Amino acid sequence: MAQGTVQVTHTGTSRWRRRTGEYASLTAALKAAADGDILTVAPGTYRENLVVDRAVTLLGQEGAAGSVRIAPPEGVPLAVRASAQVQGLHIEGQDAAVPAVLVEDGTPELTGLRIVTRSAAGIEVRGGGRPTVRACTVDNPAGVGIAVVDGGGGIFEECEVIAAGQSGVAVRGGGRPRLDRCRVHHAAGAGLSVTGDHSSLEALGCEIYEINGSGVQIASRAAAVLTDCAVHRVTGNGVTLDTDAVLTLADCRVHDVPENAVDLRSRSVLTLTRSEVARFGRNGLSVWDPGTRVDAHRCEIHDGTGDYPAVWVSDGATAVLEGCRVHDVPDALCVLDRGSRADVVDSDLSQVRNIAVSVSGGATAELDDCRISGAGRGAWFRDHGSGGTLANCTIDAAQTGVIVTKGADPLIERTTVTSPTEAGFYVSAGGRGTFQGCRVTGSEGYGFHIIDGCRSTLRKCRTERCARGGFEFAQAGTDGEGAVVEECSSDESTQLGSPAAATAPPAPATQTAGLLGGVPSPRSTTPAAPEAAPEPAPETRPADTVLADLDALVGLASVKREVRALTDMIEVGRRRQEAGLKAASVRRHLVFTGSPGTGKTTVARLYGEILAALGVLDRGHLVEVSRVDLVGEHIGSTAIRTQEAFDRARGGVLFIDEAYALSPEDSGRDFGREAIDTLVKLMEDHREAVVVIVAGYTTEMERFLSVNPGVASRFSRTITFSDYDPDELLRIVEQQADEHEYRLGPGTGEALHKYFTALPKGPAFGNGRTARQTFEAMVERHAGRVAQLSAPGTEELTLLYPEDLPALP
Repeated sequence: MAQGTVQVTHTGTSRWRRRTGEYASLTAALKAAADGDILTVAPGTYRENLVVDRAVTLLGQEGAAGSVRIAPPEGVPLAVRASAQVQGLHIEGQDAAVPAVLVEDGTPELTGLRIVTRSAAGIEVRGGGRPTVRACTVDNPAGVGIAVVDGGGGIFEECEVIAAGQSGVAVRGGGRPRLDRCRVHHAAGAGLSVTGDHSSLEALGCEIYEINGSGVQIASRAAAVLTDCAVHRVTGNGVTLDTDAVLTLADCRVHDVPENAVDLRSRSVLTLTRSEVARFGRNGLSVWDPGTRVDAHRCEIHDGTGDYPAVWVSDGATAVLEGCRVHDVPDALCVLDRGSRADVVDSDLSQVRNIAVSVSGGATAELDDCRISGAGRGAWFRDHGSGGTLANCTIDAAQTGVIVTKGADPLIERTTVTSPTEAGFYVSAGGRGTFQGCRVTGSEGYGFHIIDGCRSTLRKCRTERCARGGFEFAQAGTDGEGAVVEECSSDESTQLGSPAAATAPPAPATQTAGLLGGVPSPRSTTPAAPEAAPEPAPETRPADTVLADLDALVGLASVKREVRALTDMIEVGRRRQEAGLKAASVRRHLVFTGSPGTGKTTVARLYGEILAALGVLDRGHLVEVSRVDLVGEHIGSTAIRTQEAFDRARGGVLFIDEAYALSPEDSGRDFGREAIDTLVKLMEDHREAVVVIVAGYTTEMERFLSVNPGVASRFSRTITFSDYDPDELLRIVEQQADEHEYRLGPGTGEALHKYFTALPKGPAFGNGRTARQTFEAMVERHAGRVAQLSAPGTEELTLLYPEDLPALP
């Protein structure tokens, strides 16, 4: 197409001073134009680099849409530095180092532009640029669709990113755009990416789909607000938040996502209102790390397509669900790890194939005025330190309403369980729990089934129409104590007092159900021999056997040397004493520093076993605690908690994770100092009874020890756990594959090595945990591939190939 002419309509202060002129090039026309002039461009191809630095109007000829092509051989085709109006142009860029359209200043209006380019960005706004961009399309398979950087802003209305080789829309360096009714699709990176301090994005009525990565990615202290938006058909997470990111989703839909619908880590905060999360392959909401928080109000989470909980809260994170519905999922809510917490208010959890609420690892769940129906298990408080409350809740048509095991101690108040197929409330394996004003009706098994001499407390509870009996208690424990029952009743008797000691029937078989395992069935009422005494603790393994386990761990060469050197000193000291010689005093307390997932807890557990094998410790068991286990809410309670934790560790190892949290930089009147003081005294008074290991990030632990010299003086040495390198991460995956009877196919090892080399090593990187998660993702992708085969052989069922690797985050 030949180059045409440009007609310039010059304006003046008076109507009769208007005049026109024609120019052979756009450059000449722009040079001749003044503020307010109108440049009408005839059809043609203009191989010029346009710089619009005056408030003019630049128009493609009316009725000839797309016939005006701006296509220079290199450089920026169109740069706008003034409050101009540009309409109806077709922009083509050939320079991968610069954008096709660059807005650097002013408040221009860009309307109806079609940008087909292979540039760094289709449209880039920076600095003082605040354009209004309407009905423009960007097709840029080589770079970013729209980039707003370095303090730029602007409004994008009814625009479309047709393709992008990187992110569809990228905001960084303090950019602050607003998207209104835009579509972003077929991007090779994130659909919307917002990163860095002071960067933010507002999106209204937008659609993000067909993305090879995360649909929306907010990171590094950036913020975004999405209203009435849809994210679907992406290959990664629907929404990813990382490192102090802040996001608000209102009236949005995230669906048809193979990974997590929404994934939050590293102190990110999400507010989710009146939104829908559906058809996700992993978690609907995945919330990780201390300080990370999600607040969901009047939302619906449903139809999980994988075998994962709909809401996952771990590593000290917090989730709040208010007025939400979670349904048609494998598991509804899983809260695990100390410091993790879920608050669920006025919400419905229904059609849950396995467990509606699972609480473990010292986590807490608080449910108030909630309704659980059609679940395999209603709520399961699994182990010591795990607890919380169920208040004013109803559980209908579950196999078992509430399960409490292994020392968990929740408070269940005014909760009704109707029509369970096994039991209304089931307590076993040392579980505790306080049940007040609870009710069970129509159970096919027992109403309350308390076994193993568990010390539960029941007050003003009632059962009705329970097929096997309202209340069933096992024989009291070896100390003569069992459940405490006050003012409880059943339709079988008017009043139930303290349970009588009875002969215990045989232990039930274990049923396995769902992702999170099973629970013992209610026991038979057939009389049998008295219940056996608890099994004794396993015998101490020889030190050489435990050291062999240590040597078998991947990597950690310097850690192994340190532990062996310490072990050798302790062993030689013991032998010197036996020979009547003086033994050098060896302080056994240690400091472990390093990133998460580097094996600190595993090594601490083996260290305890080694010391037990050498006769230094009586038992060698590991008691793991963190700040939440040691620090109370008022003066005096911290010392009690710390003493209790220390007592549990007698004869073994007290492992304090993230110990630096006991002495925060802005501590003020923080009670963490009381925990430290108590701990230092206990370590001095009972130096032979307990080995203490404090652990955490390297920099934070250095600060912790420097501000607490009393603590530092109690430890013999610091052992640093380095991050795993790609070779070691590959070995972990290989070990996982061997353990689960998979093999790496040709080229898979090399592909994994490249994957781990390229994997970002930011704050959310989990080292060994990341390797295990990578293997799990490969197994899941392998299953999706092999499931399509009609009759797969052994090779197809076991070999993992490079295409099974997940996409890089």
